[in-house]
Amino acid sequence: MKDQILIKGLEISGWIGVPDEERANAQRMTVNLVLEPMSGLSGLGDAIENTIDYFLVCQEVQALSLRGGRCLIETLAEEIAEWLMSRYALSAVDVEVRKYILPQTEFVAVKIRRER
Repeated sequence: MKDQILIKGLEISGWIGVPDEERANAQRMTVNLVLEPMSGLSGLGDAIENTIDYFLVCQEVQALSLRGGRCLIETLAEEIAEWLMSRYALSAVDVEVRKYILPQTEFVAVKIRRER
């Protein structure tokens, strides 16, 4: 197994949904991320600049979710994956976006994996 940085249950919000009424108000969502750094996690010398700053990742994903309205959580998941792959030295990223909209479900979600 490759070295990984995990971020679970990151609270985000955004205007998302197929009907216009659903996009009228920002909705609560959560994101789970699995980041696989290209160089792994050994030899970091206990220095933040040698790894992926997960605090910054969380801030960036939260900001991205607030930009513009989207119909699909699939679109948001893809945008998050593209952003992370372009910004950080990752060999792969898993993105799961959960939305809490259907009353008869705990949540609905999409999960994608992107690799170099």
